[in-house]
Amino acid sequence: KMTQQMRDLQLAQARKPPGPSSPNAAKRLYRNLSGKFRVNYTSFDEGSLVGRGEKEKLRKSYLFQSNAALFEAVELQDLDRVQEMLKHYSPEELDLNTPNSEGLLPLDIAIMTNNAPIARALLQAGAKESPHFVSLESRSLHLSTLVREAEQRVNELMAQVVNEAPSADCSEKEKQLKAWEWRFRLYKRMKAGFEHARVPDAPSSVQLSVASSSSLQVTFWEPLSVNSAVVTKYKVEWSCSPSFSPLLGEAVIDKLKELHFTIQGLVSGTAYHVRVSAYNMKGWGPPQASTPPFAIPSNWRELDGRVPRRRGQAEALDHLLGQVKTVHQHCICHEPCKNQPQSRKHSVSKSLKHLFHPGSKFHKTLKRGLYLTAIFYKDDNILVTHEDQIPVVEIDDTYSCLLMQDFLWLTKVSCMWDEILWLRQCVTVSQSSCSCILQTRFKMLLAISQMQGLLGIQDLGQVFFEPIKDKQGNILIVTLKEVKTSQTFESVRWVPICKLQSSRKSVSSPEEPTALDMLLISVQDKLAYHQRSSHALSPGLYLGYLKLCSAVDQIRVLVPEQLPNILCHVKIRSNPNISREEWEWLQKMASVEEPVPTETEADRSQNSFFQELQVAIKELMTLVNIPLQEAKDFRLYSQEVLDFGDQVSFLLLLPPSDDVCTAPGQNNPYTPRSGFLTLPLQIFELGETG
Repeated sequence: KMTQQMRDLQLAQARKPPGPSSPNAAKRLYRNLSGKFRVNYTSFDEGSLVGRGEKEKLRKSYLFQSNAALFEAVELQDLDRVQEMLKHYSPEELDLNTPNSEGLLPLDIAIMTNNAPIARALLQAGAKESPHFVSLESRSLHLSTLVREAEQRVNELMAQVVNEAPSADCSEKEKQLKAWEWRFRLYKRMKAGFEHARVPDAPSSVQLSVASSSSLQVTFWEPLSVNSAVVTKYKVEWSCSPSFSPLLGEAVIDKLKELHFTIQGLVSGTAYHVRVSAYNMKGWGPPQASTPPFAIPSNWRELDGRVPRRRGQAEALDHLLGQVKTVHQHCICHEPCKNQPQSRKHSVSKSLKHLFHPGSKFHKTLKRGLYLTAIFYKDDNILVTHEDQIPVVEIDDTYSCLLMQDFLWLTKVSCMWDEILWLRQCVTVSQSSCSCILQTRFKMLLAISQMQGLLGIQDLGQVFFEPIKDKQGNILIVTLKEVKTSQTFESVRWVPICKLQSSRKSVSSPEEPTALDMLLISVQDKLAYHQRSSHALSPGLYLGYLKLCSAVDQIRVLVPEQLPNILCHVKIRSNPNISREEWEWLQKMASVEEPVPTETEADRSQNSFFQELQVAIKELMTLVNIPLQEAKDFRLYSQEVLDFGDQVSFLLLLPPSDDVCTAPGQNNPYTPRSGFLTLPLQIFELGETG
């Protein structure tokens, strides 16, 4: 069995090599193995092995040691060691669900000794109960046999120790006797745990919600009392009848990391009743009916038959861009280019080559003008030129002030880094008729091409939402991109950010910092912004707050610093779907004079969505520093639910009509607390994700 002596007793059916002969030996085994069996088998010198067979034997030997150590850790109730092994090894490497010579699995030992923490850790790792226990009778008989055989072996060894004279052999027998006495006590404890246990109570709570027009979400919680036995699985049942006869379907959940289940393939508009029951080694407990007692699969779009706003948009844009390119290629304005004399073609070719001529280099210093810089970063390192300078190219040396519309146009161009050459051709053609209008944008495209050519990188990343301006008249447009892999580049190299900052600090003027100095001072903030702007919300339904402020040349939107690609928000619930019934209720609320419910109304309401929404409104008002009494003047946007993919949806809370957008010079009486910023609306639209 698990010890050498028990394997001697049942040698014919032994499945595993000899293990520790005592509890102390077991402790030494899995303590010493902590360093030994964390071995990468490929690290051995393959030349020293006879062949593939030897390597396979070695691999199996280490796997056995980890498996035996796990059994001993469970038997000795060493939770820390169990968690450590589950962390470092997969279930397959631990042989987690292969019974030992006694027909037991680690989970069997944990639940029959009622060690709930170890049992839960094993369950979350994918552990199962032994398939040998097909009934309560078979489990009881198996445990009785283990106890009887262990007791018999203890009696035999005790008689031998008493009758034999002191010797080395007698000392070994005493060790065996102690090991078997410990094993005997373990089996008796397992048998007593099984006999005293009862079936579990019903789950403490079962919540039912509408997940879509064809599915329901069931969330449940552990029973308040498991009756001295760990729950190892749950059963979800559903029916159109409150008596659950006939039963339409059931599902057994034995992966217990998260206690929820989605019932798929249901009929929209049909009411379904759901209940959940728990299981332990004594069997299934009584079922718990859901709250509410039934639900009807539906979606808010069914109320007016509206199709998703974004359906087919990406495909339509790709098709439109393809059409534009096709028309552009056959445009009459290209004809002069085709019929140009050879000398003209040579001149154009020469001008293009000039971009990549060694004379076209990065700028070390800034003179009054408009510049483009590209920040590539990985961990705490940043890409710099061989002269330890951030890559900077000039856009226009005569540009005295940046027009916001040109900058916003460039942010849209950042979605088409691979199309810069084509865009330059378009602007070049148009320039002949209206050069004064497109001159700056053409120079922007030229600078982008130059940056791409010097770096050898097409994708320059995301444009930072705000250019950097200094008192010398320099304007610096910044792009940001995180490099995931350890790439190497010809004209640039990686340097720690702190080293670059310290070297720049030694040569810069603190009184009159240039735009480059200002960039290096704030580079960590910009990198943090870039990383946060790519984060996604967890699945759920959210309440967002739409607040705008206008200036002479732009409109800005209020966003949280921690997630600048989305509106200020709080989470209403984990289920992103709004059912048809909930949407109908929202429509009614939008039509009354005071759409936001009062505390008294919330107390009287039995609608869980009503209560979830009110809690979210209070939380959101606190977040943006608006007194709760002012909420009565706010409105819920009732035209549609904003869907961001299938897993995230938004309801919008709007200020009074006159306060949605704050005009220039208008005071906002309620200033949000720290942790917010305002983005140009076009920048926000480009970065908006779920």
